Amino acid sequence: MAPDEERRTAVIIEDDADIRHLLEAVLSDAGFHTIATGNGLDGVQAVKAYDPIVTTLDMGMPGIDGLETARRIRQFSQTYLVIVSARSEEIDTLQALDAGADDYLTKPFRPRELRARIDAMLRRPRVVGVDPAAGQPAQAPAPTTAAPAAPAPAVPDPSLLPAEGSPASLVEPAATQPGGTAPAPAAAEPADLVDEGEGWLVHRGLRLNPDMRLVRHGQDEIVLTRSEFDLLAALMETGRRVRGKADLALLLRGESYVTSYYVSEADKRAIEVHMANLRRKLTDTATSPRWIETVRGVGYRLTSVDES
Repeated sequence: MAPDEERRTAVIIEDDADIRHLLEAVLSDAGFHTIATGNGLDGVQAVKAYDPIVTTLDMGMPGIDGLETARRIRQFSQTYLVIVSARSEEIDTLQALDAGADDYLTKPFRPRELRARIDAMLRRPRVVGVDPAAGQPAQAPAPTTAAPAAPAPAVPDPSLLPAEGSPASLVEPAATQPGGTAPAPAAAEPADLVDEGEGWLVHRGLRLNPDMRLVRHGQDEIVLTRSEFDLLAALMETGRRVRGKADLALLLRGESYVTSYYVSEADKRAIEVHMANLRRKLTDTATSPRWIETVRGVGYRLTSVDES
């Protein structure tokens, strides 16, 4: 795990005292300061109070269950959310991912596997971290509250008016070009994936900044979970090249796509759930996609920029 994380706090939400103590021991050995709670309501309050990097969550608990707890946490927090549950049916995994979980581990679990999964998640960039422009911690965890202080310039129409200083936009039109002929337009980026400068990737009006972990459409910010953001970033970085479900599952684990890693059918189904949630937040559809299209039996890719 990265030794330089600015905060090393983990919240444990587990009603079984023995499992709770085991999770405390595992996460403490991994370098976390742990906050343990025995039910969903207390867990939600602990996440609000301590803003943990990682939260583990049981499914079956008194009061509100794990699914409702996950939904409430996702309303205000981008903590890495790992479900640790005795429920092993595929539907349980899919419902947990749909509620906002990043990973799902069944009981009895192996402590080394839990640590390895958390290690893999922490290798992925955090939504809230260092402001790449100033080198300072971000002023607010929620993108919507940070909007008044955001350093990125707002432009009326990013697809028509590039940001000031963009290398392909407001360059003077080579008036001194020899021969006095009108200069040819600057060579465009690949048609289906345009970089508008300052780290932004743009596809048909949808903008993504991997460094700032922001997604925007027009002037609206779209709040995604870490898994959803990483999937969208992967697709926008590769454009029309198809990304397979196994490839994307390994990406979320922080592993390379090599044949020695096993990807189960449940892992691939989890990608389908994440993609369905991503499309819903983008108000996109699988039948008439604006941004993400399904290549049946293979995976996903960006739509063509020429599609209407």
